[in-house]
Amino acid sequence: MYSNLKLAARILAPVALILVFRPVSACAQEAGFGVRAGASVDPDQFVVGGHIETEPIIPRLTFRPNLELGLGSSVTAVAVNMEFAYWFPLQKQPLDIYVGAGPALLIYSFDRAGRFEDGNTEVRGGFNFLAGIQHRKGLFGEVKLGVIDSPEFKITVGYSFR
Repeated sequence: MYSNLKLAARILAPVALILVFRPVSACAQEAGFGVRAGASVDPDQFVVGGHIETEPIIPRLTFRPNLELGLGSSVTAVAVNMEFAYWFPLQKQPLDIYVGAGPALLIYSFDRAGRFEDGNTEVRGGFNFLAGIQHRKGLFGEVKLGVIDSPEFKITVGYSFR
């Protein structure tokens, strides 16, 4: 069974990269993509990644899947987060606030004695709750609280291109 999880991780990671970084249609006025970097707690890691954002599914609700790579604490983590964001435009301000949630697929590779050994990769599930603030020109800050096997806390800053 463990080898099946490793095989699934090797297949799902490239598929997730394609889904997260695929081109977004130019006719989708509110759709876009972005980059992010920050830190997580439990595991304590430096995090980098990217996201896409769909045009609204219903008013103010977008699908914002993202892929994040975490490095540190003798663990390499790949998180495929399938999150939705609900937007609250601030009147007379160039900022929007958003909250959201979504499931996560996490692939953890554990480092032993300074090298990666066969048989120490695990695929786990998690769930994230998030909140953020974004300038209408693209700069944003976001915090996530994770449950199940997602990192407990994550803070990132980034930029969304529209």
